[in-house]
Amino acid sequence: MEARRNTYWGMGLLLVAWMLILGWQVLEHSRVKAQARVELRNRAKDISTTVGIVLRSQRRFGVISKERIESALSGLIRPQELSTVALLNAAGEIVAAAPTNSGFHIRIDLHQPEQWGRDAVTIINLVDLGSNVAPELESPNPTIVLSRENFNRPGETNRPPPEARFHAGPPEHPPGGRAPTEPDPHLRGREGGRFRFGRPPWMSEPEFRAISAKQGVHSFLLILSTRTVQEALQRDLWLRCVIVGLATLSVGAIAFAWRKTVKTADLQIRLVRASEMNSHLKEMNLAAAGLAHETRNPLNIIRGLAQMVSKRTDTPDEVKTRALEIVNEADRVAGQLNEFINYSRPREVRRTPVGLNRVAEEVGRALSFDIAEKQIQLRTTGDVVTVEADEPLLRQALFNLVINAVQAVAPGGQIEIRMRKDSATEATLEVRDDGPGVPAGERVEIFKPYFTTTQQGTGLGLAVAQQIVLAHGWEIECGANEPRGACFRIQHLKLAR
Repeated sequence: MEARRNTYWGMGLLLVAWMLILGWQVLEHSRVKAQARVELRNRAKDISTTVGIVLRSQRRFGVISKERIESALSGLIRPQELSTVALLNAAGEIVAAAPTNSGFHIRIDLHQPEQWGRDAVTIINLVDLGSNVAPELESPNPTIVLSRENFNRPGETNRPPPEARFHAGPPEHPPGGRAPTEPDPHLRGREGGRFRFGRPPWMSEPEFRAISAKQGVHSFLLILSTRTVQEALQRDLWLRCVIVGLATLSVGAIAFAWRKTVKTADLQIRLVRASEMNSHLKEMNLAAAGLAHETRNPLNIIRGLAQMVSKRTDTPDEVKTRALEIVNEADRVAGQLNEFINYSRPREVRRTPVGLNRVAEEVGRALSFDIAEKQIQLRTTGDVVTVEADEPLLRQALFNLVINAVQAVAPGGQIEIRMRKDSATEATLEVRDDGPGVPAGERVEIFKPYFTTTQQGTGLGLAVAQQIVLAHGWEIECGANEPRGACFRIQHLKLAR
């Protein structure tokens, strides 16, 4: 049981180690995925910088030609990397896009800067990514994108009025004109003689505000291919699978080696225990032989005299009864003496192929009188098993287990001899009964010499059975038989080849 408990602990620790390795690889894969996305975001920052340069280079008087900006943005398109660039107004509507004939449709949510798909990622409003186009897009003077036919009205020019282009000093206050504190609506702030354009001169203020809301650039979006992310994840996934596979093989090899080591150690312990018991029994055998020699002769004389007295015709009935009691007691003591000598005899195991089913049938025939007397039903179930064992010793051990069950069950009870193959090399033999069972606190003590729970038992039958089992290198234990009764189980019987 201790070896089995250690095996469970060892297997549990190996399972925990494997799960830790698996969790570590999952976390590492998540880290690689996050790193690949960061690199794609950094690439988006570089593209956003280029877009900012394009916007500044194409802007004239706060207005950009839609055809020119789309042509410039088309130069940034790379089919394997950047598929779409679009400028958005404050409402998230597309003002200009490249390629112009892409015809893409996407649900634009300005509150969701990134929208990751299977093959592409849509990054909206790169102001959040630190693009240097942010000051342009967030300027109080918005950049307006107009188509070429609306860029200049007939007879008008997009150049600033002469006073805006050449007047460097503060404007004079003409008679009846505006006060100096009221700047020209075409001039949005004059600082140090440098003109900063507000609305185009051909637009009125309401017109300018309306078209700014509709065509003013507020943010932009990029649609980038996730091919690089997928390739990085695929490479890393293969690497993680290889690592997990190697870890699984390693854990499996360690578990197999651990199990073999535990089995070998357990077998060595059983062999050492059997060797110690054999040495002890050799010493006891000398004392038992002397005790048997010194006890049998007087006991036989007493038994013989008692029989003579009981057979005399002139012996009173009361004396005959006492004489028969002496004979019975002498027989009982002789039986105990024989069992003790049998227990103290060293076990020399001579292994041969033995059929368990045949041995069980022979034991059943040997106990047929006792079984019939109590009307007990004896069954042999399970697999047909042939093991390597000393046949006389195996028969004696099974006989002791079955006679113990016969003594324990009530009249009309049931006893089952069950055999099964546990693996390709080992088998198990069980003797089950529906008697009162053995209390949990006595299931180890019951194998000790002279410990018995029945009045007719000598207390050596189970001890002899355990001695034979240990001499073979097997294990025996007593457990509960559901729903009631006891179960004596012999394990690790080696199957014959």
